[in-house]
Amino acid sequence: MSTPITITTAPCCWGVDDVKNPYLPNWEKVLDEAQIAGFGGLELGPYGYLPLDLGLVSEALNKRGLRIVAGTIFDDLVSPANRANLLRQTDEICSLITQLPRPDTHLGQRFSAPYLTVMDWGHDERDYTAGHSDRAPRLDDGAWSGMVENIRAVATLARDKFGVRATIHPHAGGYIEFADELERITGDIPADLAGLCLDTGHMTYSGMDPVATLRHYWNRVDYIHFKDIDAKIYQEVMGERIRFFEACAKGVMCPIGRGSIDYSAIRTLLTELGYSGYITIEQERDPLNTSSILNDLAASRSFLARVGF
Repeated sequence: MSTPITITTAPCCWGVDDVKNPYLPNWEKVLDEAQIAGFGGLELGPYGYLPLDLGLVSEALNKRGLRIVAGTIFDDLVSPANRANLLRQTDEICSLITQLPRPDTHLGQRFSAPYLTVMDWGHDERDYTAGHSDRAPRLDDGAWSGMVENIRAVATLARDKFGVRATIHPHAGGYIEFADELERITGDIPADLAGLCLDTGHMTYSGMDPVATLRHYWNRVDYIHFKDIDAKIYQEVMGERIRFFEACAKGVMCPIGRGSIDYSAIRTLLTELGYSGYITIEQERDPLNTSSILNDLAASRSFLARVGF
């Protein structure tokens, strides 16, 4: 590789998105299979999935040769009443990830891992309009300002207390999803406070071109997620009234290389722009559909290796 990039994974590949889902796999099983699949790192997953026990998690990671490259805030970023909860999560997650065994820092990496990836979630009116920019309601100015202040508070705490870089992740079904919202949030949150985690699958699902969007926001991109979209299933779910994760349960996210996203063009772009650091493979699914996880991860890794990652 012309630039140093490490490919990692995330618990959502095992269907871990909602910690209240009774069918989630045990967290140690996820670590075991991440190791079997050949990854050296993964994300912490949603708040409350991996235990917030430094000794227990450190031992589990060290035993498997794994590192945590990011923690996640995946919650309602809009409501001012949720501020205390968001800050508590930030404090507990950052306290843990900064004391765990550290992932390597690559030469040329803009900010060291682990990151705190920040995503808005939890609004039915947006969940059912995921991918539909023309139908999705937008926040009014007051609600948008409240969300901006919540993100500023989270990013400030992460940076000033823990030295952790917050990365804002546009996510299908949240209030930061579409091109206009991405433009607005990058204008309202300064670069010295938070960067971006851009996700090829979420950009595509929401009608943005991943290559053009990565290029346009390159000076804000600190971390990247890779996934792929099955074009046939995508067209089907776009014709239904369906929640985002219900679409994932139908298989809209597929192994990388089997979908519609042009990863050769993304490899060319990242080489041109000199990206250095971590890229996390994700493939959201129903946690009851776990039989193909290792085969899917192997397929994604094999394809990415063939295009130069």
